[in-house]
Amino acid sequence: MSIAEMFLAEFEVQAPITRKFLERLPEDKLKWKPHAKSMTAGQLAYHLATVPGGIAQFVKNNPAEAPKSFEFPQPASKSEILKAFDESVATVRSELPTFNDSAMRETCRMVGDGHEVLAMPRENFMRDVILSHWYQHRGQFAVYLRLLDVAVPSSWGPSADEAPPFTQQAEKVA
Repeated sequence: MSIAEMFLAEFEVQAPITRKFLERLPEDKLKWKPHAKSMTAGQLAYHLATVPGGIAQFVKNNPAEAPKSFEFPQPASKSEILKAFDESVATVRSELPTFNDSAMRETCRMVGDGHEVLAMPRENFMRDVILSHWYQHRGQFAVYLRLLDVAVPSSWGPSADEAPPFTQQAEKVA
């Protein structure tokens, strides 16, 4: 199995779990935030929705231009977030398989103002940003849901509200 195929296999397991989190955001809480320095729930959800596809496109450029700033758009609706998520998932599914193992091991460079600011194998960058970064923000979003008194989906193991996915599947079969 190639590196890209392994990443895609993990992504395919995690994408529906992430969608469950996004689907639980109450429409009337898109502008809510837990702290003045925090993103709004809508901004965090939109970021969670778009990170994988954005990074899958970003790493095609080598070197890639570092973002000048990090702007987090405020979505107008939950349907906008879910549409962005579906597009992001489709982008990962189409872009990731285009990288063979040689391309995944290639040093991926990011430059800002004419200076190299990052250099690492593409596979490490993709692991860090598409997957680990995604999981970190999903955990952050779980806290938002809890503070909003919304049932938190299970991701790896049980949440206080749901059994793990593998247990739910076993219950359906029984």
